[in-house]
Amino acid sequence: MTSVDDGLTREATELLGPRHRLFAAARVTPSGTSLAVVGAPPDGDFEIGSISKGITGMLWAEALSRGEVTAETTLGEWLPLTGTAAADVTLAALSTHTSGLPRLASSSAPLRRSVALWRHGSNPYGDSLDTLVEQARTVAVGKPRARYSNLGFMLLGHALAAAAGTTYAMLVSDRIARPLGLDPFYVAATPADLHAGAVPGTSRSGRSREPWTGEALGPAGGIRASIGAMARLTEALLDGSAPGVTALDPVRHFGRGLRIGAAWITLSAKGHELTWHNGGTGGYCSWMGLDRRRGCGVVVLSATSRSVDRCGFQLLASGTTPS
Repeated sequence: MTSVDDGLTREATELLGPRHRLFAAARVTPSGTSLAVVGAPPDGDFEIGSISKGITGMLWAEALSRGEVTAETTLGEWLPLTGTAAADVTLAALSTHTSGLPRLASSSAPLRRSVALWRHGSNPYGDSLDTLVEQARTVAVGKPRARYSNLGFMLLGHALAAAAGTTYAMLVSDRIARPLGLDPFYVAATPADLHAGAVPGTSRSGRSREPWTGEALGPAGGIRASIGAMARLTEALLDGSAPGVTALDPVRHFGRGLRIGAAWITLSAKGHELTWHNGGTGGYCSWMGLDRRRGCGVVVLSATSRSVDRCGFQLLASGTTPS
């Protein structure tokens, strides 16, 4: 296992500040991989939030390469949505957030769930796959345009799992975690699925938050991982050995100055092309970024809901600056 690096620990601690009490970071460069772990066990797992969408994007690219789906495959071919507007949405459109689906299904009562989260720290995303499908059956589909959709990625991941004849949790295990030796790296459908090393999450003010577990949530925000597993994933994405690595390649514009592949965002900054995704849940924030040309990558995982984006971008910049 890669050892904890004092220099990276100091750098990340300074960038994050005192309100991030439990966090971990990894930096991968051509010279090697370094880790920082503060306040948490070295193998403790964090919610990686919407970085899970990047994993689902990789599973989409892998399914394409295996011939299980095509760019024209629709949701209705793999999920019981016959006769609904969502049935005709293509998996390709879902993978780039251009399907016309809303961020969440209105039938999922987002306002009520948000109030329960902020008042009581409750998990707003504990739905089953059956409930997700019922919500999708009533959703309206708008014009195909760039529109970030948690709902879309939930449906994409479960459609890919159905095409492979398995569940989303097993698809992650069989095609990403096991081949790359990522441990822990898993989807928790219920609190009972959490590993013993699961790091507890907190709000911005330090209040305890329930873990975001849920079968439906998995493809859009339900993966948990240790910093060691995320560092290994970063290495595999940089050297091209990760299944579905073509998900990182941008295929269309996605807002001002941004391009998107299968979930992964690409931007240019100070002459560097950076590929990245972030995540935020009730009790965690995360960031993962790659400078693929220079062979460098950074991951930051924090067990508080304060953003770590600035820290991630700066750690990546300092890691790619010639000494």
